[in-house]
Amino acid sequence: MSSTNVTTSSNYWDFVFTDLADPRTNHWPLISSPVPGLTIIASYLYFVLNFGPKYMANRKPFQMQKTLVVYNFIQVLVSIYLFAEGLDGAWLRHYSWRCQPVDFNDNPAAMRVARGCYIYFLAKISELLDTVFFTLRKKDNQITFLHLYHHTVMPMISWGATKYYPGGHGTFIGVINSFVHIVMYTYYMMAAMGPQYQKYLWWKKYITNLQMIQFGMAFAHSAQLLWTDCGYPRWSVFFTLPNAIFFYKLFNDFYKQSYGSKKAATAAKEAAEIATKTAENNNSPKIASKEL
Repeated sequence: MSSTNVTTSSNYWDFVFTDLADPRTNHWPLISSPVPGLTIIASYLYFVLNFGPKYMANRKPFQMQKTLVVYNFIQVLVSIYLFAEGLDGAWLRHYSWRCQPVDFNDNPAAMRVARGCYIYFLAKISELLDTVFFTLRKKDNQITFLHLYHHTVMPMISWGATKYYPGGHGTFIGVINSFVHIVMYTYYMMAAMGPQYQKYLWWKKYITNLQMIQFGMAFAHSAQLLWTDCGYPRWSVFFTLPNAIFFYKLFNDFYKQSYGSKKAATAAKEAAEIATKTAENNNSPKIASKEL
């Protein structure tokens, strides 16, 4: 490779990852370059798809009850913080629900939102542990395409938002996603606390309903950029809208596979019981007459 090509590549790298970036956030850990984040994600995928299953193949699953309770409790606290920050620092006080540009100033309000975006990104990185724990507990059935896609895409999206557009219209999905995660990690925490709490966890399927609702809301909110211009990049809809549809479809398929079959099985069982009782009732007079 000639020196000219090296210089051109270096200039392009600087343009994309320095010149276009928000100078307020670009120097924060894991943000200046995509390499650290991509390395974390690649290591994560290698562990959960290759090394982890091989390592656990001839080992008993780890129980990790206390670890899971603490981990999920921390995720609940982080989600509460992000949800409250998003509402108080932006959407209930300063932001327009129709269209909101990014405030690139250094004032306290703008920096508060930018920090919230960064903490949201760090939270998405920490959530990779969900899958690591599944692997160590040999819960391979829970490591679906939906799970892996969601856990790899969200850190990349939140990294890009923190680096280039830390605030504005795109933060809406982060706020409602944080609310969903309050509910979801509360469920996981209670489930990890022991079988005595299982009777309180009848609402599991409604978490999936809530997740589908959030993608519907994200689609509707992002779609407003198609006819409203406030300075937020309108090209973002070419990514956010298809992604919201794709996520909705994946979660909808998951819901049908997880709960649709159970509903059908329950209905079949009830029908069988009714048929059995009907047969017994029809046969009972004949039996009585024979006995007489």
